[in-house]
Amino acid sequence: MAPKFGTSGLRGLVVELTEDLVRDYTRAFLASCPHGGALYLGQDLRPSSPEIAAHVAQAARAQGVPVIDCGVLPTPALALTSMQAGRAAIMVTGSHIPADRNGLKFYVPTGEISKSDEQAIQAHLGQSSPGQSDLEPSDLGKMADLTCEDTARAAYVARYVSGFGRAALDGLRIGVYQHSSTARDLMGEVVTALGGTAVPLARSNDFVPVDTEALDPETRHMLAGWCAEHDLDAVISTDGDADRPMVADAQGVVVPGDVLGVLTAQMLGAKVICTPVSSNSMVQQIESFDAVHLTRIGSPYVIAAMEQVLRENPAAAVVGYEANGGFLLGFTAQGPSGPLSPLMTRDCLLPMLAPLSMARARGRALSDLVRELPACFTAADRLQGIETAVSQKLIAQLTTDPTSRAAFFADLGPETAVDTTDGLRVSFSEDRVVHLRPSGNAPELRCYAEAPSAETAQALVARFLGEAKIVSAYDDMSGSVLSDGSRSELS
Repeated sequence: MAPKFGTSGLRGLVVELTEDLVRDYTRAFLASCPHGGALYLGQDLRPSSPEIAAHVAQAARAQGVPVIDCGVLPTPALALTSMQAGRAAIMVTGSHIPADRNGLKFYVPTGEISKSDEQAIQAHLGQSSPGQSDLEPSDLGKMADLTCEDTARAAYVARYVSGFGRAALDGLRIGVYQHSSTARDLMGEVVTALGGTAVPLARSNDFVPVDTEALDPETRHMLAGWCAEHDLDAVISTDGDADRPMVADAQGVVVPGDVLGVLTAQMLGAKVICTPVSSNSMVQQIESFDAVHLTRIGSPYVIAAMEQVLRENPAAAVVGYEANGGFLLGFTAQGPSGPLSPLMTRDCLLPMLAPLSMARARGRALSDLVRELPACFTAADRLQGIETAVSQKLIAQLTTDPTSRAAFFADLGPETAVDTTDGLRVSFSEDRVVHLRPSGNAPELRCYAEAPSAETAQALVARFLGEAKIVSAYDDMSGSVLSDGSRSELS
């Protein structure tokens, strides 16, 4: 499958991210979107990222655009620095997906590109030969050396040290699951700077595709073991490019990203919440929030909703977050020690530090803060290796055919609501919800569930991913769906 835009940037197999394709996308981006006269460039730790980054740099120079090479760093750190400088940025990353894939994330001087920017980039593809320079050889020679920027990472750390203060995590022992995250050293630096003790764990020389929204049982078991072995108050980590957080409590129990989002919003005094329809619905029960806007899944949609709120009320205390934990700040918030300026791109550090510092300030455990929220539990996982077209065909049939839907969701009782904002989200009695959606980044089918208990939510996800796997075995979708031991025809 050729590389394409997903929910956040361009993604594809490394073998398909050829030099010509990368150069063409870079040229199209710089030709169709504002760049402020320069391009900030970052990359993750995938083996393919240095070569792809070199192709991006060459293409930018060929367009006469200077490049500020920031090396390996978190995506939000790159975005923060480029936005403050009023420049564009490209991050070479495949985020949480396996190392045989990679991609590009594009930023204009004001932040993440929009869906309309994506369309403009695609419209400019192939308008000139991506292998040819738009400058004379003599001009290229003058720009051969990239300008290196070493302050982006430091500025990102300083943002949270000044906002939270040097005692925000005082006395806490926090494990840092390093793996191959671009923030693996930076997380420890921040914990230490805020008064905590950072315990580095499981640093990897190979790329590890950590999906903070769908952690496997082995990883969850590992987290619990670390907490017991090292007497930890929490474990923190991120996905590959560090725009999604992972936080586990003192027992190694992972706090879902949409729960981190609610806790962070409460700590910051947010009043308006923008979050995808897949997020935990308990956010709508929090009395301190004045409004909750539900969106399609993906940061561009969350940002669009936040921007609409700010157009209507520039002083709105608006934030956004996703079920994967990425948090977007839309107003100048007051941290424990100082202000935190807006950063409307997915961030990993803020939804780690806010709940942990709030728990420490109250003399409580992180798990206590979670238990105090309305009782509503979510779970999520993915079925890998299922082509997008197959997922779409399944979801389309379940959406349009009530009989097929009833067979697929047998024994869950009568439907109470059907939501097609993004994929198919079906609500049932006893506060149970199942949401199916093709991944926007890889050949995967995502399943989200909501229930009155964590065990029920996890069981729903396991069951319906299993049933989807059976269906996906039949390419023509004329096979059968397993439901409590019986087979019911889908078509």
